[in-house]
Amino acid sequence: MSRNSVNLIYVLAILLIIACACRADRDSDQNLQDAANQAETSQVPLKNNADTNPANNTNNDSGDCKVEHMTVEDPRFLEFDRQVKQEKLLEKAAGKLNSALILPDDIYLRTKNCGEINAFYDPNDASVTVCYELMEHFYKAFRSAGVSEEKAYDKMFDAVQFVFLHEIGHALIDQYKLPITANEEDAADRCSSYINLEELGDEGVRSVLAAAAAFDLESKTGALNERNLADEHLLQEQRFYNSLCMIYGSNPTKHSNILTDGHLPKDRAARCPGEYEKTVESWVRLLGPWRKK
Repeated sequence: MSRNSVNLIYVLAILLIIACACRADRDSDQNLQDAANQAETSQVPLKNNADTNPANNTNNDSGDCKVEHMTVEDPRFLEFDRQVKQEKLLEKAAGKLNSALILPDDIYLRTKNCGEINAFYDPNDASVTVCYELMEHFYKAFRSAGVSEEKAYDKMFDAVQFVFLHEIGHALIDQYKLPITANEEDAADRCSSYINLEELGDEGVRSVLAAAAAFDLESKTGALNERNLADEHLLQEQRFYNSLCMIYGSNPTKHSNILTDGHLPKDRAARCPGEYEKTVESWVRLLGPWRKK
């Protein structure tokens, strides 16, 4: 199997969601390696009380995660599509998700040629879609920043992993009718950060770092305008700092380079451990009743 196929598996295999703690074998960025040598990971422990214990679940498991293969009309995306189908990536991911979480209704997973740069959850048919155009967009963005072809390809898949989990966050909020008292887009970002950093180890850290880098690059490509300010998503600059805050807050000692390199203001960094702990505690409590035994 090619390295590209392995990377694509990483993007979709994260649908294990809450069931397992995956660890990847790829070489990490030098900054991550330097920081990792400073201390062992000391993440916020996942709490398991009477409200979140799977043994106390009473929710009906009447849905499944299902795969729909869509027709690819643009030939430049045929190789992406071939890998997804040949490796049965969506089918494997669906099986893992179904074994991990109770689903009240079916959720459809799709990767396809959309005709636009996008990834989205559609509540009308409960579907999560990642567009091949988004993958291409991230790849070109990293290449334009001077990253080598191989590294840009790796970073692209890492960033797509973050976005995919963001859309899964929307799906879970909708499926479970979760109470979100602030901006749902920000909540979905934090859901992605939570799953990446708590469940996927260094692979998850790379995903959030790649997403932050993509947000930073995108913030520099266009002028701030009324449409940006009115959009339900946070500004890309804000998503950049929030992503770094989640990484730093998950383990300030291990990820001290984020602060010492000047990527995160000191006054914000001081609040990040508390922000991260609240994020973890919130998602543990919200998803706990939907875990399978």
